[in-house]
Amino acid sequence: MPRAAFPLPAAKVDRLFAVPLPGDTGMGAILSQFLTRLAAEAASCQPQDAVRLGAVTADLITAFLAHHAHTEDLVPHESRQQALMVSVHSFIERNLGNAHLSPTVVAAAHHISVRYLHRLFQQQGTTVSAWIRHRRLERCRRDLAEPELRVRPVHAIAARWGFPRPADFTRAFRTAYGVPPSEYRQTPVRTGTER
Repeated sequence: MPRAAFPLPAAKVDRLFAVPLPGDTGMGAILSQFLTRLAAEAASCQPQDAVRLGAVTADLITAFLAHHAHTEDLVPHESRQQALMVSVHSFIERNLGNAHLSPTVVAAAHHISVRYLHRLFQQQGTTVSAWIRHRRLERCRRDLAEPELRVRPVHAIAARWGFPRPADFTRAFRTAYGVPPSEYRQTPVRTGTER
């Protein structure tokens, strides 16, 4: 990343390059998880995604460096907000199996108000609850498509990803994908284009 991409004092950033910084907790964990996931998914990204992903990467690195340089107040609001959203999405992904995952839980984990959390998701054109439901349904859909998991009952897959009531899961799955989960599981060929 070019130094000009970081809106931080050069002298403070230079000092950070000489010491090891933790990548397993806090902002370091968020940054390392993002970079690991980015590397794993790079082949499935479109060329137009590169600009957006580059901006997110720069924002996360800036937030990481600012945290360790104690210059968070110099980070632009948009960069802090982007880093916060990556952290929120990461938290949601790690906790999808918790049936009690809610906007209140997510906001408390990030020390922000529920109202502010809702505003962040509103800027993305969705709600916190809709995002959680979408991610849970995607995880269930992937598991249902896995031949190795055919022996696992549909309700067990649903419960694993935070749907404790089978009827609620079936209704949500049918609404999202147009077929009930048991029928989806029997579909032999999937193109990856399901909505």
